[in-house]
Parts: sequence; structure tokens; C-alpha cells
Amino acid sequence: MKHKKILVTGAAGFIGFHLVRRVIDEGYEVLGLDNINGYYDLRLKYARLAESGIEEGRVLEGAPVRSSKYPSYRFVKLDLQDRESLDCLFRDEEFDTVCHLAAQAGVRYSVKNPHAYAESNLVGFINLIETCRNYRKKHFIFASSSSVYGLNRSVPFSTHSDSDHPVSLYGATKKSNELIAHSYSYLYGLPCTGLRLFTVYGPWGRPDMACFLFTKAILGNKSINVYNRGNMNRDFTYVDDTVEGIFRVIDRPIPRGAAQKNMPSHSSSAKAPFSIYNIGNGSPVTLKAFIKSIENALGRKARKRMSPMQAGDVRSTWANMEDFNRDYGFLLTTPLHIGILRFISWYQDYYRG
Repeated sequence: MKHKKILVTGAAGFIGFHLVRRVIDEGYEVLGLDNINGYYDLRLKYARLAESGIEEGRVLEGAPVRSSKYPSYRFVKLDLQDRESLDCLFRDEEFDTVCHLAAQAGVRYSVKNPHAYAESNLVGFINLIETCRNYRKKHFIFASSSSVYGLNRSVPFSTHSDSDHPVSLYGATKKSNELIAHSYSYLYGLPCTGLRLFTVYGPWGRPDMACFLFTKAILGNKSINVYNRGNMNRDFTYVDDTVEGIFRVIDRPIPRGAAQKNMPSHSSSAKAPFSIYNIGNGSPVTLKAFIKSIENALGRKARKRMSPMQAGDVRSTWANMEDFNRDYGFLLTTPLHIGILRFISWYQDYYRG
């Protein structure tokens, strides 16, 4: 294990930051990559990097720097749209596995900024997977999203169910990623595993996500927007549980026969080293209950502003975890009230500092 090298894209992001530390602890040599764009507060992104021993002043475009905290970790600032620099990076490094978490995130943001999603989630994705093909990587793992299920009303969401009707551009780009990866897997024998992640929350989270927004507003005595009057269900998944799921896939590439089990027998997928899995809590809660958990943890009441459903939102998400549990072992999950307490503890400590 100590001799394996992994590339983690999106390493300055929320999930990428946590995954980097996990794979380092497990003995991997890791190169983190991120373009550190301005979608949200850059100070938070650089604070994550600093927590991993990568100081902001040492970060240079295209030049890997070694962590002062973890000898087996290096970080490079690089945009996946830069094909030439990406090719040079792969030529200089010998990655065993690529774990692709970098993306333009956010459902609502995609309504107003569609080009950002095309550039990052489509152009960046195909640049990376094409480079993996050219350099014959052993395993390409990528983050998809529960957003691909869109208008699917059959819950819990199964990877065998319809996912052809996403209701946001973000979800559409993630579904496109899955289709592109499948074609590469089928044509070139590139082992690919897509992971549909469900509403991840926890310490070092993104400022545009519900847990962060609600906590900040309640502590600041400001109103929160409660969309669809709180009548929505979300499969909130604590970040450590998400990372555990991703790590199991990294540690144990596609199990023998898994691709055949996970795809219809009439599909070309049955002939490709390709699989899709859900990674979620498997136990959705209402938005009202989620807000109540934050109120209980803070000891304060939220000032609620009831709002209509937003464009691109769905009423419910719920992960069917049967395939993942069968192939990678049962994924224990963190109770919501524990995860909320951990997030708030981090939030108050971070902003006090």
C-alpha cells in the first residue's frame, strides 16, 4: 500500500480535503490537485490546504509542493481545462489510481451560470479521463451525484432505476460524466467507478450548503429560507461516512463480477469494467427535522422564512445502498445529531480563530 500513488482532484474542496487525509493515513502517496476557483471563499480553501501542511504562500501554478505536515503528500494548483499541463503532470508522475472529485458544484448556481458547469464538469472531465486512457491508469474513480435521479419518484433511489431525467444542469453534467466514463471503459478497457454522492455535510463544509447556511444565519440572528415550506426529504450523509465509502472503492478496485451485477444483462456495460454505486446515509430526514437538529445543537431557534421550491430542486433523495454493501461491505453511518454537533463544533472553533 505504501508504494501506491493516487491523484485526488478537488483536494482544496470539502470532500477532497477529507479524502486526502484519509488516504495519507492509510499509507498512500498522494498528489492533490485543485484550481482553487472563486466559487466560494478562497480563505476557506486555503485554510483546508494549510490544515494539510500546504501553506498558501508556497502554492504556485503547475508546480507541486510538498506538505510540511505529511511527507507523502504534495499539492499542485492546476486547472483541468489546461490539457498541456495535465499531460505533463501525468508524464512526470506514475499514478496507480485517479480519484476525481473536482467539479463545479451547486444545483441553484447552475441555473444562473451554465457555462461554468460546461467548462469544469464536461471539458475538465473529458480532459482528465482522456489523459488517464493515454497513460493507462489502473482505476478511474469519479464523483457523480444523487442529482442524476431528478424526477425519479421510485425511492429509495437505486442505481438500477431511471436516471435519465435530471432537473438541473448540474445533475445533467453528472449524468454526462457517467456516460462518458462508460464509453471509455467499454472502448479502452479503462476500469471506471462512479459514485453517486448524497447531500454531504460536516466540518470544513461548503458555505453554500444547508448546514453551513442555517448555522451561520441562526448564530447571526438572521432568517433562513425554508424551501417548499420544509416539506422535502434529504439523505444527509456525514462527510466521514462518504469518505469511508470512497476509500473502500480506492482500496479495493472493482470486485470480480461487480460490473456485471450492477448493469442490465442486455447492456454493453456488462462487458465493460464499469460500475456505479450510491454512497449515502440510506435514511432520509425532512428539512424541518434537519433544521430542528441544528436548533437543538445551538440551543437557539431559527427565524424561518417559508419559500417556494427552487428551480432545479427535487422533493426527495434517498440512497439504496444494497449494491455497495454487497460489494464493499456494510457502510456504517453517523447519526444526524452527532454529525451536526461535530459540524457546529468545527464552525465555532474556525470562526473564533
